[in-house]
Amino acid sequence: MATPSSTKNHTADATAQDLKKMTVKEKSAGAAGGNGNASERSKDVNGDGAGSVPSSASSAAVSDASPSTSSGLSNVLESVASTSAGSASAGADVRGASTSTSLTSQYPELTRSVQEIKERLDQNKGGGRRAPRAAGAAAESMDQHQFWSTQPVPRFDEKVPATTNDAIETKSVEEIRAEPRQLPAGFFWDTLDINHRGTLEEIYNLLHDNYVEDDDSMFRFRYSHEFLLWALRPPGWTNFWHVGVRVAGSNKLVSFISAVPSQIRVRGKSMKMTEVNFLCVLKKLRSKRMAVVLIQEITRRCNVRGIFQAAFTAGKLLPTPVGTCRYWHRSIHPAKLVDVGFSSIPPKSTLQRMKKLYKVDEEGKLPGFRPAEAKDVPAIHDLLTTYLKQFEMAPEFELEEVAHYFMPQDKIIYAYVVEDPATGKLTDFTSFYSLPSTVVDNPKYDSIYAAYSFYNVATKTSWRDLIMASIVMAKKEGFDVFNALDLMENTKFLKDLAFGIGDGSLNYYLFNWKCPEMQPGQIGLVLM
Repeated sequence: MATPSSTKNHTADATAQDLKKMTVKEKSAGAAGGNGNASERSKDVNGDGAGSVPSSASSAAVSDASPSTSSGLSNVLESVASTSAGSASAGADVRGASTSTSLTSQYPELTRSVQEIKERLDQNKGGGRRAPRAAGAAAESMDQHQFWSTQPVPRFDEKVPATTNDAIETKSVEEIRAEPRQLPAGFFWDTLDINHRGTLEEIYNLLHDNYVEDDDSMFRFRYSHEFLLWALRPPGWTNFWHVGVRVAGSNKLVSFISAVPSQIRVRGKSMKMTEVNFLCVLKKLRSKRMAVVLIQEITRRCNVRGIFQAAFTAGKLLPTPVGTCRYWHRSIHPAKLVDVGFSSIPPKSTLQRMKKLYKVDEEGKLPGFRPAEAKDVPAIHDLLTTYLKQFEMAPEFELEEVAHYFMPQDKIIYAYVVEDPATGKLTDFTSFYSLPSTVVDNPKYDSIYAAYSFYNVATKTSWRDLIMASIVMAKKEGFDVFNALDLMENTKFLKDLAFGIGDGSLNYYLFNWKCPEMQPGQIGLVLM
C-alpha cells in the first residue's frame, strides 16, 4: 500500500521541519531535475503505534518554508556549520569567520542543531537516504511500544547476527486459542463477506473516511471497490482473514483489518506467510486502542490456519524494520499538481520550465511493447521467477497469482511486455497499479490519479526505456504522477527519468521472523 504524496523542494523541507516556528509555511515544490524532491508525511490514522502497521508507503502533501527563507537559511547554515567544524578556508572573510566562531562558542546547542540540519540538507542535495534505523531507534524506544514488546519481533536495541534467519517463536496450531479476544462492551467481531456488494461498500466508506490522508487533510486515498476486490481476493484468499468490528445495535462497521496468503522467500528460506493490510479504525474510536485487538485477532486467525509469519509495511517506525525504502515521484501533469497544492513551482523556476522538464514524448514507441495478455502468463511467470531470485526478500509467484496480479484491469492494474519481433519471445515486463486520492475542498479538481510502479523485469531493453514506456502509458491513461520505491533495481532509472526523492520512509516488517537488516536494493517485495 502507499500513501498520498506531494513533490516539493527538499531544502525547504529540511528547514521547515526543524525550524517551523521561525518560518512561514507555504507550498513549494522543486523540479526533479534540479531540486524537485517529494515528501511523504502521513497522519497516523489509527492513533497509536500499532495502528499504522498494515499501512504501506506513507507519503503526503506538506508545507514548507518560503523559497527566499530557505535559500538564505541554507547559506547561513553552510557558513555556521563549516566554521563550527573548523573547516573555514584560508581565503574566507576573517570577519565572517570570527562572527561564526563567536556564535558557536556562545550557543553550542544552536551549533549542534545547525550541524544536524546542514547534514540533512547535504543528504537531500545528493538524493541521499537517511539511515533507516538510526533515524528512529534513538528517538523511539521499546517503552513507547508496549504492545510490540510482547510480540515476536526484534527489539530496537537488538543486534541480529549475520547468520540469523529463523522464527522468533515456534507454536503449534493446537496451542492457539479457538475464540477471539473479548471486545469492549457494545462491539462485536464480524467476518466480512467482500463478495456481498453492501459489505464491500461499507469497507470502501470506512477506508475512504478514516484510512490515510496527508497532514493538512488536503488529500485522502480513494481505493475503488474494484481495487479492493483485486487486492483482497488473490488465489488462496479467505473471508476468515477479512476481519471487522461492528457496533452492537446499529451494526455499523467501525474497524477493519485484512490478510492474504503469500509465499515469500527470506534470505534463502521460503515460507507461507500472510501480507497484512488495510488496518483501519474509525477516528472517534482510536482512544480505545482498537488497533491492538485487531492485530491480535488477525494474528490468531492466521495461526489457527497454520501460518505464523507475516509481512507488512508502515511509514511509522515500529520494532523493528527488516529494511527501509523511500518513495520517488515523477510528475506527469505538473500544472494540475500545482493547482491542487500537491506541488508548487520551485524557486527560480516557472511553470513552463516544469512542463518542459516533465514532458512525456508520446510519439516514441518501444519496438514490441504491448499490453500483457492471458497467453503471456507462463512467460511473465518465468521472467519474474528468474529475476526475483537475486533478492534477499521476494515473493515466489504461482501461475495463478501471476494471472491474478498482472493481467490488465482498467483503473486497477496495468501490465506490459516487450516481445522480440524476430523470435516472438518475451524479453521484458513492466507493471503499475492505480491508486487515486481525493482532493479535499478544491474548486477545480476532485482527484489526483497516481500510478505506482509494481514489478518490472528488464533483460534486453534498458531500464530507462522500459520505464519511460510505462510512464508514456500512464499519461495516456490519464495519470497525474508516477511513483516508485527505490527497491530492487529501480535506482537504475529514477534520476534519469526525472523522479524526485521523497523524505519519508516506508518500513518493511516481518512478524515472528528475525534476520539481518536489508538494504533497499536487496528487497524484491512490493506490498500494496
